[in-house]
Amino acid sequence: MSKLALSIYGDKVLREKGEEVDDFGEKIRYFFDNMVETMIVEGGVGLAAPQVGVSRRIAVVNPEPENEKTLIRMANPRIIATSDETETMEEGCLSIPGIRGDVIRSRAIEVLYQDEEGKEYKLEAEGLLARIIQHEIDHLNGVLFIDHLSTAKKLLIKPKLRKLREGR
Repeated sequence: MSKLALSIYGDKVLREKGEEVDDFGEKIRYFFDNMVETMIVEGGVGLAAPQVGVSRRIAVVNPEPENEKTLIRMANPRIIATSDETETMEEGCLSIPGIRGDVIRSRAIEVLYQDEEGKEYKLEAEGLLARIIQHEIDHLNGVLFIDHLSTAKKLLIKPKLRKLREGR
């Protein structure tokens, strides 16, 4: 396994809609392994393929990074149901270092996804796990957490975003 390079705010891939995965097996398993390694090394709880420069519908999530049993590898994830109940919580992103902000998300979701072999799963998630999955699926659609922030907060972080974009 090896750590992958992170895409940072301003990289075009972060604004692209990822392509569906249809080539399951060894190659995709190796990519998942490298994504997990990168997520752990970078101290994240989730990572989407666009964050490592790959415009594919692939994400890894783990609300308890030290517990391998809570790791979920997702190909082609899609949310099929959301709760009416929402929660506001501060979020950050490995691709937008140094910036955090309050984001409103559904408290509970149902998601369909495939594993590295192409087997389909349905997962009901709530709380932190639901939030992480929504954040990562946003990445697969070219949406960043900063897009969910209030207008006032967006104005406050604008100089930091410019600095990130220019620092590439």
